[in-house]
Amino acid sequence: MRLTKFLSTVVFITSFSVLYVYQQSEIFRLAYLGQKKQAVFTELLDKNTALRYNINKSSSLVNIGARINSTNDFQMPDNYRFVKVIFSPGGLKIASGRAQEGLLARIFSLNREAQAKTVNP
Repeated sequence: MRLTKFLSTVVFITSFSVLYVYQQSEIFRLAYLGQKKQAVFTELLDKNTALRYNINKSSSLVNIGARINSTNDFQMPDNYRFVKVIFSPGGLKIASGRAQEGLLARIFSLNREAQAKTVNP
C-alpha cells in the first residue's frame, strides 16, 4: 500500500511539473509571437505615416498650383453635365435625365442649374 501511494505521488508531481513547464514555454512562445506582431505593426504604422506625408505633400496647394502653372493647357469647363451610365448586356448606354426620374423627383425638382463662378483678382 505504501508503494502505490508513493508511486501515485510521484506521478502526480511529475505530471504537475510537466504541465508547469509546458505552460511556461507557451507563455514565452506567445510573448515572442506578440513581439513579432508588434514589430510588424510598427513597420506598417511607419509606412502609413510616410504615405500620408507623401499624399499631404503631393496634394498641398503649393504643389497643385505649381502643376497647374507649369501646364498651360489647363482650362476650367464652362458648364457641367451629370450623366447616368446604365450597364446593359448590349453595352453602355447614356440615359436621359428626365426618363429616369421618379414621380417625387419630378414634383420637387427645380429647373434652374447651380453654377460656380471663379473670382479673378
